[in-house]
Amino acid sequence: MLKENKKKYHHGDLKVALVEAGLADLEEKGLESVSLRSIAGRVGVSHTAPKNHFDGLRGLLTAMATVGFLRHAAEMQRGVEDHPPGKARLDAACNGYVRFALENPELFKLMFTSRFHLSEDDTLKRAGWASYSVLRDVSHGLDWDKAKAPGGPWRTEWMLWSLVHGYAMLLIDGEIRREDDGAPPFRMDEIMPGFGYLPDVTDNRPEPFQGQRRGEN
Repeated sequence: MLKENKKKYHHGDLKVALVEAGLADLEEKGLESVSLRSIAGRVGVSHTAPKNHFDGLRGLLTAMATVGFLRHAAEMQRGVEDHPPGKARLDAACNGYVRFALENPELFKLMFTSRFHLSEDDTLKRAGWASYSVLRDVSHGLDWDKAKAPGGPWRTEWMLWSLVHGYAMLLIDGEIRREDDGAPPFRMDEIMPGFGYLPDVTDNRPEPFQGQRRGEN
């Protein structure tokens, strides 16, 4: 049976199939229990087959986390393009952030737990940046009491990220009780302060933060 199944896969097809099977295995069994053997079994290949495509379980988990970040970015982006810069885009991105986390809790944990994946993998880093860039874009020009402080744009990005990520994790971990249907008690836009946007803000964001660069805007 295994030999028959192997013949159905071309090189790239098996790699994709293993990633998709891994995502299903992850959500069913949890991050701590996922295994190469179980994933290979879902696809119908031998437990050694993944070694032809990935550097062990961490390599496969890295590919899965990469897919996660790309899907996370797409979920945040839903509805964002339909609005000009402002609160509607902010709400769409932040609600999408939490929605993805609640629909894919184990994948979400994997994405942000570096001991399970190869965090320096270039493809993973690019996918992570695609996800973060959506939040970075909607944070630009956000009006709050530290917006004009030294390093204001970075402070704003991290404030928004901390707020939305923290809410998502509290819901996933059960620290904040969800509704009977699994929905959060409040949408993200119903949790956040009523942020406005600074007038006359141009696209003058600084480069991404690279270290201890204090006193810069």
